[in-house]
Amino acid sequence: ILSNEEKRSNYDQYGDAGENQGYQKQQQQREYRFRHFHENFYFDESFFHFPFNSERRDSIDEKYLLHFSHYVNEVVPDSFKKPYLIKITSDWCFSCIHIEPVWKEVVQELEELGVGIGVVHAGYERRLAHHLGAHSTPSILGIINGKISFFHNAVVRENLRQFVESLLPGNLVEKVTNKNYIRFLSGWQQENKPHVLLFDQTPIVPLLYKLTAFAYKDYLTFGYVYVGLRGTEEMTRRYNINVYTPTLLIFKEHINKPADVIQARGMKKQIIDDFIAQNKYLLAARLTSQKLFHELCPVKRSHRQRKYCVVLLTAETAKLSKPFEAFLSFALANTQDTVRFVHVYSNRQQEFADTLLPAREAFQGKSAVSILERRNTAGRVVYKTLEDPWTGSESDKFILLGYLDQLRKDPALLSSEAVLPDLTDELAPVFLLRWFYSASDYISDCWDSIFHNNWREMMPLLSLIFSALFILFGTVIVQAFSDSNDERESNPPDKEEAQEKTGKTEPSFTKENSSKIPKKGFVEVTELTDVTYTSNLVRLRPGHMNVVLILSNSTKTSLLQKFALEVYTFTGKIIWW
Repeated sequence: ILSNEEKRSNYDQYGDAGENQGYQKQQQQREYRFRHFHENFYFDESFFHFPFNSERRDSIDEKYLLHFSHYVNEVVPDSFKKPYLIKITSDWCFSCIHIEPVWKEVVQELEELGVGIGVVHAGYERRLAHHLGAHSTPSILGIINGKISFFHNAVVRENLRQFVESLLPGNLVEKVTNKNYIRFLSGWQQENKPHVLLFDQTPIVPLLYKLTAFAYKDYLTFGYVYVGLRGTEEMTRRYNINVYTPTLLIFKEHINKPADVIQARGMKKQIIDDFIAQNKYLLAARLTSQKLFHELCPVKRSHRQRKYCVVLLTAETAKLSKPFEAFLSFALANTQDTVRFVHVYSNRQQEFADTLLPAREAFQGKSAVSILERRNTAGRVVYKTLEDPWTGSESDKFILLGYLDQLRKDPALLSSEAVLPDLTDELAPVFLLRWFYSASDYISDCWDSIFHNNWREMMPLLSLIFSALFILFGTVIVQAFSDSNDERESNPPDKEEAQEKTGKTEPSFTKENSSKIPKKGFVEVTELTDVTYTSNLVRLRPGHMNVVLILSNSTKTSLLQKFALEVYTFTGKIIWW
C-alpha cells in the first residue's frame, strides 16, 4: 500500500486501499464520521487513519469467530483431520489492524486448501484466550492433533504458509523413485491401505497434497514423484504418465495397473477429496479393527439400505494364496453398492472366525466364505456360511454368485444368527511405542515452552523447579552442618578413650608410629562390645560407614598399626569402630 501513491492516498482518506474510490465514497465517509461519533469514543477515525469501529474492522473475522464450547467440541476433534490457524485479536489493537491485509490474503488462500481458520476475540472470550495461552494481541497459533503451537515470526504470507506446513508431520508423503516404487506399492498387504502417487513437475511436495495426506492418513498411504528428477523414467513409461500435467494415481491390490486415475492442471481440493473418498478402501480389505468393521459393514438402517458383507476367512500367508486371489478377482468382477468384500485372518481374529464357522474341524486349515448383515452395533448379525471350504474354483464362484443373486429377492436367505465379538486392533502400536511417542511429545512441548512461551506461562513451572532445588540444597547444607557439629562434640572424649585403650593394649603402636602420623590427624579405633554394639552399629546415622576389623590376640597389635597407616593414607582423617 505504501509503495503505491494512489492506494496510499485512498487509505489515508478512506481507511481502505481499494481502487474504486470516488466522490460518493468520500461523502459516505463524511456522513459516517458524524453518524458514528459516539461509537468511536469521541475520536475522528481519519485523524488516526485506522478503522477502529468494530463493525467495519471485524466484518472479515465474523464468520471465523470461535467460542469456548465450539472450540472444545468441534475445533479440537477436527484438528486430527486438518490443521487450524487461529488469530487472537482485541479492540483498540494497532498491531491487529496492521496485519489484517496479510491475514485476509492468507485466509483466502489456506482455506481453499483445507486449512481450518478461527478468530478469538480476547475481550469477549477471555476464557478461551487463556486456555490457548495467548496473553497478548495479536497472537497467531496453530492447532493440529489437539496440540497448540504459536507463530513467532513476522506476519507475512510466506511465513504463515511455512508455519502451517511445519505443523504437519514430516512422514506424511514418501518420495518415490524407480528404486523404491515397487516396495512402496507392495505395502498394501501389510498396511491394509490403498497407495496414492502424485506425478508433478515441482520439486517440493504441494501443500494441498500434504493436507490431503493428513486428512486421509488413516485410510491411504501417499507418495510423490518428481518427474523432473532423473530416476523416474521407468515409472512414467510403465504407467503412461504425461509429465507436463499433474497426475494422481491410486493403486490397490494390483500394482501393475492403477485402480483409478485423475489428470488435471490446477487440481482443486474438492476434486481431490471426491477422488480419494471413492477409493478409500481396498477391493477386499482386511478387517483389522472394530472401527474398520463398522465402516465397511455398517448397520442396516432400513430395508432399502441393506448392506451385505462377504467375508473370506483365511489363514495368514507371506504371499497371496490361491483362494484369496480367486476371491479378489470375484470381488473385482461383482462390485455392487450393496455388497462389500472383506477378508479376515483366522489366526489373528480367532473368536470372530469361530463364531461364523459352523464346524471348525471341517474347515481346519482351509478358507471359508460367509455372507453377513449387521443388525445392531452390539454385534448381532445374521449370516450364512458356504457349506464347503472356499478353494477359489469356478464352482465356488458360481455358488457364491447364486447366493448374492438370491439375496436381492429373499433376504431371509441369511438364516443363522449370532453375536460377533469385537475385533482386536491388529495395527495398534505396542505399549512401549505408545509410551515412547507420548514421552517424546511431552518433551517437545516442554522444549517449545521453555524457548517460546512468555514468562507468565512459565512462572508456575519455574517456581516448582526452584522450590524443589531450594529444598534439596537446603536439606543437604543443614545436614552437613549438623554432622560437622556432632563430630566436633564427639571427637575429644573418643580420642581420650582411644588413647587410654591403645596406651594399655598397644604401647608399641604409639611409640613406633607417632612420627609417621601427623599431630592433627588421627585414626580412632573403638572396641566393639555388647555395650557399644547398639550405638555404633544399630543406630548408625544415614550416610555413615562402619568398618569392623576382626582380630586375634596374637595379631591385634601388628595389624592395627598397618591398618591405621593404610587408612590414613587414603582418608587423612576418619573414625573407625
